[in-house]
Amino acid sequence: MNNKYILSLMALASGVLLSLMIMANSYLSLFTTPLTASWITHAIGSVFSLIIYLFYVKKQKPKTPITKGKILWYLGGIPGGFTVLLAAITVNSPLSLSGSIILMITGQILFSLLVDAFGWFGVAKRKITQQDLLMCVLLISGSSLLIIGK
Repeated sequence: MNNKYILSLMALASGVLLSLMIMANSYLSLFTTPLTASWITHAIGSVFSLIIYLFYVKKQKPKTPITKGKILWYLGGIPGGFTVLLAAITVNSPLSLSGSIILMITGQILFSLLVDAFGWFGVAKRKITQQDLLMCVLLISGSSLLIIGK
């Protein structure tokens, strides 16, 4: 199997897991608060990540010397925490799970295009094409239909 297909399946599985995480966290927030649910989710996720990391470190030896990254790259948990918190609020609203997920994906794609276009965060610049703009129009239209059509 081509590596491209394996990576695509992994990305698809990641999307399924993200939806499951958001759904579980949103249900948990009904019995606590969105902030408490976010803390519990991240605490369990931290423990699980530590277990995976310890298994990974035992099996893998670095091929290249380990260098320190920019401090910015260590702050990825901040937007992650907000993502879980905001999703817990929106999933339990009239947007529901599907509306929240489609708007999250729309936000991710639009922001990613801006990052690519302006080369933010050290990403190589990429010119926005007419196909990108058409994709944005179709994505926003589809998102609107999903939310309005409920």
